[in-house]
Amino acid sequence: MNSIYKVIKFKSNNSKEIDDQISIEEPLEIIIKYKNKDNWIENPISITMRTPGDDKDLVRGFLFNERVIEKLEYIEKIEETGSPVGQYKLKNKVVVTINNSENIDIDKIKRNFLTNSSCGVCGKTSLDSLEIIKKDKIKKSIPKIPKDIILKAPDVLRKNQSEFIKTGGIHASGLFKNNGDIVAIKEDVGRHNALDKLIGFVLNKKLLDTSSQFLACSGRLNFDLVQKALMSNIGIIIGVGAPTSLAIDLANKFDMTLVGFVKESSFNIYSNKERIVIKS
Repeated sequence: MNSIYKVIKFKSNNSKEIDDQISIEEPLEIIIKYKNKDNWIENPISITMRTPGDDKDLVRGFLFNERVIEKLEYIEKIEETGSPVGQYKLKNKVVVTINNSENIDIDKIKRNFLTNSSCGVCGKTSLDSLEIIKKDKIKKSIPKIPKDIILKAPDVLRKNQSEFIKTGGIHASGLFKNNGDIVAIKEDVGRHNALDKLIGFVLNKKLLDTSSQFLACSGRLNFDLVQKALMSNIGIIIGVGAPTSLAIDLANKFDMTLVGFVKESSFNIYSNKERIVIKS
């Protein structure tokens, strides 16, 4: 989703006013609704800055990736609510009704998610909330991805970013098959939101097959992206930028393959090189 803004463009010592397409950024409040004995209770748990569109997939992915819920089946329904507000007349609240409230620790949710933003970790209320609840490692033998597929993936991702082509100001996450075919791509101003949208979509549509798929991201690879990918047992995550030290440490701890600085003819493997097929 984008909008037209007036922009002064400077080039070669000349300037002119042009109409430019700009990615829209709006807040989204996520509210959990659950039944306590005979009373229905609504608890706001997060506010994230996002690009409007695919909001329900964003919510599904966020709740699953952050382990607010263990299964998508715990969601009874997702409703966009509130009066249309702001310049774009958008409904910026989502109420998620949970059909199994016994599996939700509301006090824990309040501690960990007072106000979340598109920067992921920065919205959490304590470093303790970064602790991974995942106990099992990823199976090292799968998937196997040829180097040529890795090298081509960022370009394929970029060419299929409809909003990036228009605005140049948006991130993307894409799920690819081991032959290079696209499973799904989602975009957002926040790279963590893009990944939440993607995971929410593929889980809901039952498109995820970790034995033969890998994840490609448009930016740098940090702890939060790796953590979200781990929750779905995705064995390989690649990006065009650099990984952080925490991302590498986390990938090593759970046997994930982390590949950064992917360009037309080069990339760096930071962990678990066995999944990348270098020799033809």
